[in-house]
Amino acid sequence: MARDSNYGAFMEKFLLQPSPSPHQLPLHALTFAVKDIFDVDGYVTGFGNPDWARTHPAATLTAPAILAILRGGATCVGKTVTAEMAYSINGENKHYGTPRNPCVPDRVPGGSSSGSAVAVGAKLVDFALGTDTGGSVRVPASYCGILGFRPSHGAISTAGVIPLVQTFDTVGWFARDPVILNRVGQVLLQLPDVDLVRPSQIIIAEDCFRLSDIPNDRVIQPLVNSVEKLFGGHLVKHAVLEDYVKDKVPSLKQFFSKGNVDQESNIPSLEALSSAMRLIIGYEFKNNHGEWISTVKPDLGPGISERVWEALRTTDEKVDVCHSVKTELRAALIALLGDFGVLAIPTVLGPPSKLQTDPTLLENFCDKTFSLLLIASASGFCQVSIPLGLYDNLPVSISLLAKHGSDGFLLNLVETLYDILKEEVGIIEKM
Repeated sequence: MARDSNYGAFMEKFLLQPSPSPHQLPLHALTFAVKDIFDVDGYVTGFGNPDWARTHPAATLTAPAILAILRGGATCVGKTVTAEMAYSINGENKHYGTPRNPCVPDRVPGGSSSGSAVAVGAKLVDFALGTDTGGSVRVPASYCGILGFRPSHGAISTAGVIPLVQTFDTVGWFARDPVILNRVGQVLLQLPDVDLVRPSQIIIAEDCFRLSDIPNDRVIQPLVNSVEKLFGGHLVKHAVLEDYVKDKVPSLKQFFSKGNVDQESNIPSLEALSSAMRLIIGYEFKNNHGEWISTVKPDLGPGISERVWEALRTTDEKVDVCHSVKTELRAALIALLGDFGVLAIPTVLGPPSKLQTDPTLLENFCDKTFSLLLIASASGFCQVSIPLGLYDNLPVSISLLAKHGSDGFLLNLVETLYDILKEEVGIIEKM
C-alpha cells in the first residue's frame, strides 16, 4: 500500500482537536500522530496486521495517553504504521509498506514504532506517540536521527493500548526538539515544572561501547566534552557492566551460556539477562495473543512469523526466576547510579540495516543490540536516545538512563545538554 507522499508513515489521517481552554496550554499549536496500537474511539486498532484489523471491532474509547495530550493542547493528525504485532525492531511491514527512513531512505526505519518515528523525522508532525517494550521507541529514534524517550515502567497508563508484554510495556514518544520532548513528558507524566537537578555522576559503560560499530571517540567524546563544560569533568566515571551485573544479579547464573565466551564481542552477563527476559517476553506475548494466533493463523512477514511462533512454544519454566533477575537488576542499578546518576550506553550497536536484508543475517547484531535495550526494560528505568549527527552518512546516537521515577530529571538533563552536544558533534565531525 503506497503512502509515499507522507513517507509511508500513516495508516490513516484524521483530526482530533485539543480540548478548548481559556489558558495557554503547554502543547498549544503542536501536532502529533499515534502508533496504530493505541485505541481511538471509532477506529479499528490495526496492530500492523490486516488479519488483526479484520477480526477486531472499532474501539469505543480513546486511550488515556492520547486524551492527556489532547488536554495539553496538541492536535492529533492520524495513526501511524507499526511493525506487525509490534514485534520487530527493524520496522518493516510487508502488508502496509515500510515507512521510509527520512534520514537514510535505503535503510530500515527501526521498529516497532516505525511510522511514528518517520512522521517526526520527516517533519510531518511535531511529536508522536509510540510504545516501547524491548526497544520500539529507542531503536527507531536512533535510526531516524531523532529523540526518543522510554519512560519509567508504569509511569504512564497503557490502558487502551494493545498489550504486548505487560511486564515491559511503556508509552513512549518522539520529538526533534528537546524542549518539545520535555513538554510532552510533563503532560504525560503529570510533572511539575522544576529546575534542572545537577547530575551526581555520568557513568560510561565502557564494555557496552566496545561492542559498537561506531568509533568510541565519535559517540562518547561529545558527551564527555559537554558534561565537562556544563558540570565539570569530575562527574564522568567509567564502569564495566559485565562484572558488576554478574556479581550483583546472582539469579542470572542459570542463564549463562556454557563454554568460553569472547568478551571482546559479547557481554556474557547481558546476554544472560537477554535470555532471561526473552522468556518473560515470549510467555506474556503467548498469554496475550496465542489463542488469537492459533485460531486465525494470521499472515505474518518474514522474521516476525518465526519469532511469533517461537513465542507460542514458551512455557512458564523459569519465569519466576526471570522475575527475580528483574528485581535484583533494578536494585543493582539503583545502587550503582544513586538518585541523580546517569548511565550512558549505545542505543544500538551500529547503523540501520539495508531494507529487505535477510533476517537471519541480522540475528547476531539484533541479539547484541537487544541485550543493551533490555537494561532499561528489565530494570524499569527511563531511557532517552539522543541523536549525534551522522558517521559515514548514517545516523549515530547515544542513550542515557536514570533510575525508575527520575523521568523529569532525565528530560530536563537532555534539554540542558542538547545544544552543547550538537556543538561538540559538529566540532568532531570537522576533525
